Amino acid sequence: MSKVVAIMSMSLDGYVADLNDGVAEVFDWYFTSGDVEIDAGGSDPMTFRVSAPSAGHIRGLWSELGAVLTGRRTFDKAEGWGGNHAWGPAFVLTHHIPAGWPRPGSTVHFVTDGLESAVKQARAAAAGKSVGVHGANTIQQLLNAGLLDELSLDVAAVLLGSGVRLFDHLAGMPAALGNPTVIAGVGVTHLRYPVRKA
Repeated sequence: MSKVVAIMSMSLDGYVADLNDGVAEVFDWYFTSGDVEIDAGGSDPMTFRVSAPSAGHIRGLWSELGAVLTGRRTFDKAEGWGGNHAWGPAFVLTHHIPAGWPRPGSTVHFVTDGLESAVKQARAAAAGKSVGVHGANTIQQLLNAGLLDELSLDVAAVLLGSGVRLFDHLAGMPAALGNPTVIAGVGVTHLRYPVRKA
């Protein structure tokens, strides 16, 4: 069965966005930390310029992915990834499908019948590969429900002091994590922790 992997860039003090939902500080390393170019792919591709260790981490992680699961807030902030996420079909948890969606030719799907259904649909679409998860709220829900298999965290060398925390609103803690793999990049440390099941 495919893994469900939370993938987030965050500040050292645990924030994934500032008070205005800005993410520039925690994503800056994608564009300024080296000279290895990586094409992000998807409908609206970007080119990242990262250090060699970060490039190895990104390529390895992305090669494992077959689908993405996210919340509505992340979908809105990303403007629907132009209709096609680079990691494969995207499943968006929402109470209401936004106007103008679904769109012809898009691989974005909306799930209105809950978290477990979203995980099931994303795993099926991933066809044995992992499901990458975006969004603090969605990651928190998955942790609380025992549906998350791994945390892949890119810890940027910045302290934000306030904003949107990745690990707010957790229930049933503490959660035991396995031993991490650690890759030191330039301006970022890449951590991957398996989540131990209770």
